Amino acid sequence: MSRRGKKNKLKYAIILFVILIFTVIVELTLNPDILETINSRIPKIDLGDAMAVHYIDVGQGDAQLITLGDRAMLIDAGPNSEEDGLLLYLKMQDIDELEYVVFTHPHEDHIGGADMVLEKFCVRNVIMPDVIHISDTYLRMLEAVEKSDSKLIIAAPDREYAFGDASLKILAPISDDYTDLNDWSAVIRLTYGITSFMFMGDAEKVSENDIMNKYNGFELKCDVYKAGHHGSTTSNSPPFLAVCDPEFAVISCGKNNEYGHPHSEILKLFSEMDIEVYRTDIDGTVVLKSDGLSVSKIK
Repeated sequence: MSRRGKKNKLKYAIILFVILIFTVIVELTLNPDILETINSRIPKIDLGDAMAVHYIDVGQGDAQLITLGDRAMLIDAGPNSEEDGLLLYLKMQDIDELEYVVFTHPHEDHIGGADMVLEKFCVRNVIMPDVIHISDTYLRMLEAVEKSDSKLIIAAPDREYAFGDASLKILAPISDDYTDLNDWSAVIRLTYGITSFMFMGDAEKVSENDIMNKYNGFELKCDVYKAGHHGSTTSNSPPFLAVCDPEFAVISCGKNNEYGHPHSEILKLFSEMDIEVYRTDIDGTVVLKSDGLSVSKIK
């Protein structure tokens, strides 16, 4: 090739590279969600024998990933709109198999990505309450459960399951005549060593009262409390929080959401009780670590 030909080839390569960079910049400018997704990426978290609890930022919804060694479980799957982001996050953590997936209750902001999770990952067990909700999202979830090889477990109080050296206990739903779908939420207490994590779903005060009437304080004490119903005043009652007595609270909610979550009254209550609060709308994905003796924040 002549010197002129080499120069032309280099010139065209530079032009193509500039066009590519310009296209990426324009795309990021016009679609801030892409930039936000890139900025929210974190490397795979490998804590060895320690347990990691990921409160994944899925906007106005819930999704928590728990990893312990080579084991993983998922509580809720966020809204439909965050399905791709949830898939990306799970893949970034090298998740191929989920020992348990808990769908706390059939509202879209908790099961929107359920069909994706069941189709993309090997799920051994699905835990969900025995309640029906007629919606396209719920029906897609049921179809995905039916097509999967997962074992279906009905969420019922006092049932306990091993998760490696940790254990999860289902505390609720306790009644079978709740009128509010939120009170059907499967409430999970995860214990590792002497540390414990409470996952409330959207359980409201009716369910909270039933839980307090059934269990003693020792059974409800936790280090970390996933706030009920995204930090709403319909949940997170002072008596219930006093019994749980957490050191940390995590609120999963979307930026500038239409519900005003978390409500200022709940934030004030957490402050008065000296509970350290993390919020996915402010902090992004929150990752807490337990070595079985204490809990600390790593992201």
